[in-house]
Amino acid sequence: MNIIILTPDKEIFTGAIKSVKVPGVSGQFEVLKNHAAIVSALAEGEVRIIKDNGEKMTFGIEKGFIEVLHNEISLLVQGYTE
Repeated sequence: MNIIILTPDKEIFTGAIKSVKVPGVSGQFEVLKNHAAIVSALAEGEVRIIKDNGEKMTFGIEKGFIEVLHNEISLLVQGYTE
């Protein structure tokens, strides 16, 4: 599956991933391949990604939204910290 992560200023990351764990407003949740379609608000917290090559990527976000549709993930965030 593919992900694109954007702030209002720039693109943070785009690429193929195995999973992404995000801080939903009702708690943390993980998106894996063939996840049901969803749009959800995100709270301030940590995003953890496992890329297709197994490499892990972690960063903090202020708040935002996630959209998942047909193994395509869009993560739109107000700000981030590495």
